[in-house]
Amino acid sequence: MIRGVGVDIVEIERVERALTRRPSLLTRLFTPEEVRYCEARPGSRYAHFAGRFAAKEAVAKALGRSLGWREVAVMNNELGKPTAVLSGRAVEAVAGGTIMLSISHSRDYAVAQAVFWTGEVDHDEQEGPP
Repeated sequence: MIRGVGVDIVEIERVERALTRRPSLLTRLFTPEEVRYCEARPGSRYAHFAGRFAAKEAVAKALGRSLGWREVAVMNNELGKPTAVLSGRAVEAVAGGTIMLSISHSRDYAVAQAVFWTGEVDHDEQEGPP
């Protein structure tokens, strides 16, 4: 059963300006693994930072509560699909449920959607139509 849905959109240029002006935001907003992932994409690192920022906001909205920035880490599984790795209050908020996450980028924007689901998730259905 779907318990919550969250969506967020971020201007990539705004994220770039903020991180350039205040480099300390990197360690405040992102885990070391997230920073390594984004920095490994030199041509699009700010798009990836913006996507992860939007995903953290979307997860908080789906859960219906305020969370610490690093309580939601956005990692990619072996197929490249973004996943939310939760810690602290985020783990308590999800209480055995599942967060499904999607991120997309355009030239100017990054958008993310999170769905908070409880009950069984058919992982075969998540792969899409045949």
